[in-house]
Amino acid sequence: MNKSHVVKAWGLILKGYQPNLSIEITRECPLRCPGCYAYGDTHLGGDVVLRQLADFKGQELVDGVLALVRRQKPVHLSIVGGEPLVRFRELEILLPQLTGMGIYTQVVTSAVRPIPDAWATMPKLQVCVSIDGLQPEHDVRRAPATYDRILKHIKGQQVTVHCTITRQQSRAGYVTEFTNFWASLPDVRKIWFSLYTPQKGEQSPEMLRREDRARVVAEIRELYDRHPKLTDMRPEILEGYLRPPPDPTACIFAKTTACISSDLTRTISPCQFGGDPDCTQCGCMASAGLDALGRRTLGGVPLSAIFATSMKVGDGARFFRGNGYAKPAADAASA
Repeated sequence: MNKSHVVKAWGLILKGYQPNLSIEITRECPLRCPGCYAYGDTHLGGDVVLRQLADFKGQELVDGVLALVRRQKPVHLSIVGGEPLVRFRELEILLPQLTGMGIYTQVVTSAVRPIPDAWATMPKLQVCVSIDGLQPEHDVRRAPATYDRILKHIKGQQVTVHCTITRQQSRAGYVTEFTNFWASLPDVRKIWFSLYTPQKGEQSPEMLRREDRARVVAEIRELYDRHPKLTDMRPEILEGYLRPPPDPTACIFAKTTACISSDLTRTISPCQFGGDPDCTQCGCMASAGLDALGRRTLGGVPLSAIFATSMKVGDGARFFRGNGYAKPAADAASA
């Protein structure tokens, strides 16, 4: 996040808005990935799951997303799913309008279908391709979005490869093999790593042990010095994986991001994971990145403290804008 983003986001916070917006643009996905939080039983609070929720198509989806964006006024928008490319026709209409409004837009996809050629050169657009490890593991977990299909569909693009590391991918040297493969491709601009974030009480093969987390972070830190495409995996961000915020109230990303599901009204809380995430084991790169920003100082004062004060000012602004009712930050997305 550059300085202009920070200044604009700060202004929105002071006005009572959340500068980041995440939209599950569809409930549909051809994949059935183990550990996918979006399709977990508690992701939307427990009374309904994503595949049961309403979603939209065609002009109704285009109009609904634009209306939501105009209300929220985000600096940064993440379009997730489901699989966003299920709605590629709508996205071809939406993306030029969203980026034309000055909104930095990210589309998170499995690349299960071709990425439109025009997206490669669209200003303010980032295409982020989720990949679950090396080909033997990935092709089992993410079929039909196999390596062969991804490599074909990202040709001519400048994608960001994003791997969420699970215990199965945490052995020594695994991250290095992954990085060496994807960093060699001209269609890959950046490589990101997150760590698997479990729900409270979860016991699953995906969960990293403390020693796994420490080993993976040390390996990424070593790779950072050798691979320019890991430029965003800075040591101060990696530090956040070892000391994550203890709960959502201490997470700058959770407090500054409105997450909306496929019916374009339902709020996902306390963050994009939904349900009851175990923040003590958080591996979210966005959370770690904003935590690193919060540790910086301005005039000797941590930015996290300035942020907390700004949030209180924003609560007051939202109170008056809402005719006397100040919605909590977690609920402000539907305001």
